[in-house]
This record gives sequence, structure tokens and C-alpha cells, in this order.
Amino acid sequence: MTRPLYVKNARILRGGTVKTGSLLCEKGRFSAVFDAAAPSDARVLDAGGALLAPGFLDLHTHGAAGVDVNAADAAGLEQIGRFFAAHGVTGWLCSILTDTEAQTLRAIGAACELMRAQRTAQAGGARLLGIHLEGPFLAETYAGAMPGGLLRTGDIDLVRRYQAAAGGAIRTITVAPEVPGVTEMIPALRAEGIAVALGHSNATYDQAMAAIDAGAVCITHTFNAMRLFHQHEPALMGAALTAEVYCEAICDGLHLHPGTVRMLVKTKGPERVIPVTDSIMAAGLPDGDYRLGVNEITVKNGDAMLKGRPVRAGSTLTLDRALRNLMSFAGLPLERAAGMLSENAAALLGPEAPGGIEPGAQADFVLLDEGGAVRKTYICAEEAQA
Repeated sequence: MTRPLYVKNARILRGGTVKTGSLLCEKGRFSAVFDAAAPSDARVLDAGGALLAPGFLDLHTHGAAGVDVNAADAAGLEQIGRFFAAHGVTGWLCSILTDTEAQTLRAIGAACELMRAQRTAQAGGARLLGIHLEGPFLAETYAGAMPGGLLRTGDIDLVRRYQAAAGGAIRTITVAPEVPGVTEMIPALRAEGIAVALGHSNATYDQAMAAIDAGAVCITHTFNAMRLFHQHEPALMGAALTAEVYCEAICDGLHLHPGTVRMLVKTKGPERVIPVTDSIMAAGLPDGDYRLGVNEITVKNGDAMLKGRPVRAGSTLTLDRALRNLMSFAGLPLERAAGMLSENAAALLGPEAPGGIEPGAQADFVLLDEGGAVRKTYICAEEAQA
């Protein structure tokens, strides 16, 4: 059995406040926070005054380190998780781009294989917490990188087949509320344990609000791939800013102007914004040609576009870079921005998700220097290995 882990000289971020102290981890969980004593057999980690924050959670990513989620096997998904851990991520959802039913089921199977293996494995990379389906119930007008020929009208039976194959591991889904049959099936999606996000949408304000009233709780990559605000028709953007929903934000400086990020944080409040990467297999790799599901992608100066078309297709962002950008763009202190990368995503996923420094919680945390750079990442009280 792994020896307890005692962490001293840490500035511990807990519930939005920071206090210098120590903590103890036993059996992969936090057992004492702030004023812990070190058992005689404990491993000792001197944090040296670094900020100890909950591990980051990325709820929207299509790949990294040369691996595309839609094409990956379990080993490939594990490779993504190891790359993420080096950037402070301790848990993530794999985002399956709209694809054929057969390919979607294959990708679901790979994700479930890794999740089963990680239940008993020592920490290696970030834990795969479940699946995000991006489509297929999306608007062709704002399809972006979604293959238009595979988009569909609402079909709860299809989602139930996917969820049955996943053993309940589908945690979130992105839908367009104006697509026929979609808003009507939102309560059934919630009954399947799936948090509903709105995106890739040409919805009016009233259509968006009807979907939110039906149970939608999040906006996918806010302001991207959606009908934007007009004073006579606030559209989905207006609903995102005014309704009590979470808003994803891709803080790479490309998908959103820094001033737009600042506006979003000020309008929604930091507790309602969830930084995500929407990364593709090119994250961590040089410019060149890559894939995103069925699409060919060209990355130039770190910016991913559909090959031969001026359409942005995911990003090469990492969450630690998103943290530093968020601090700069929105003028947030490190401790406030770091909490957004864990606590907000955990609140969306529900009480079983890791995301806090509390006795009894899974001991997932990251040590950050004062500029937001990752020093070390720990998962279940074990140092993550790249």
C-alpha cells in the first residue's frame, strides 16, 4: 500500500481562499487540510510556498500529442492524459466530434476501456472522467468543423444507444436548440445523466431560453460557432450572458479577443465561466497538417484551420496556458483564475467529480508558481508521469 503523502509549506487554495499550511493524503484522498501532522512513514513534499490548487479539469478537448479522440484507441487516450497531466490537468472529458454511428460507438468503446483500466491503475496521466458528445444534433449554418452530412435532427433513441454502450459514461452533450426535436428531448437527456450544453447554433433568444428552461445548463465555446448578439435579436449569445448557465471559454487569444474574455468574466462572474481548450491532436506539436475527426486540418502559427478553408477548427491550447491568459485577459489574480479551471467544471459535472481540497475528496492537485506555471501535478496523491 502506498505510504501517506504529507505536503508542507503550501499556499492551499480551498473554496476561493488561500491559507498557508500543510495537508495529508492517505489512500489517495485528502485526510487533513491546513494543519496536518506528518505520520512517521509519510512521504514528504515541500511545496516551497507554491500555490496548491485543485487539479485542472478540461471538459472539452478532441486530442493532443498527436492523438485524435475520434480515431484513438485506449492507449492513445492514455497518451493524451499523460500530456495533459504535464499541464496541470488531473481529469478530462474526451470530446467525440460528430461522426458516423459506427465510428462514434468505436470511440465510446475506447474511452470506456481506458476508464476501466484507470479504476485500478496507479496515477500516470490525467484521469478520463467520461465523454462529451459534440453533436450530431447541431445546426448546419454554424457547423464549423462538424461534417454537415452527418448532422441529424433530435433522436433520443440514438443517444440512449450511445449511453448504453458507454455504461453511463457520457457526461455532457452539445446540441443546437432550434434543430427539430432537440429542445423536446432535453429532459430525457438529463434523465440519462447527461448535462446539456448549447452550441453550433443559429437559435434565437427565445429558442435558447426555451432550451435552458427545459434543462440546458451550459454554453459550448461561448461566442464561437453561434448566432451573435443583435439589439433586436439577442440570440444564443444574449441568452448565454443573461441566463444562469455555465459558459465555456477558449482563452487562447484567437477564438476570443482578450477584451471579450474580460467582458464574459465580468458579465457572468468568475464562478460561471469554464475555461476549456477545445484542443486537437496538434496540441504540443509544431505547425503542420493534422486531423480532427473526418476533417483535414492545417496549423499555422499555432492556429488550427480546416484545410483550404478559413474556418477555425479546435485549438492547440493547453489549460496552463489558458490559466495565464485568463489572468492577463481578465485581470484576475492567480488564485481566482486557478479555481475557475477546477471548481467550476466540477460543479457542472456534479458532486462525484473531483475538484476540491476537502477531507475525503480525491487527492488531485497541482502546484503552481506565482506566474501560473505548473511545478508538479498529483493524481490520487501520486505524482503524474508524462
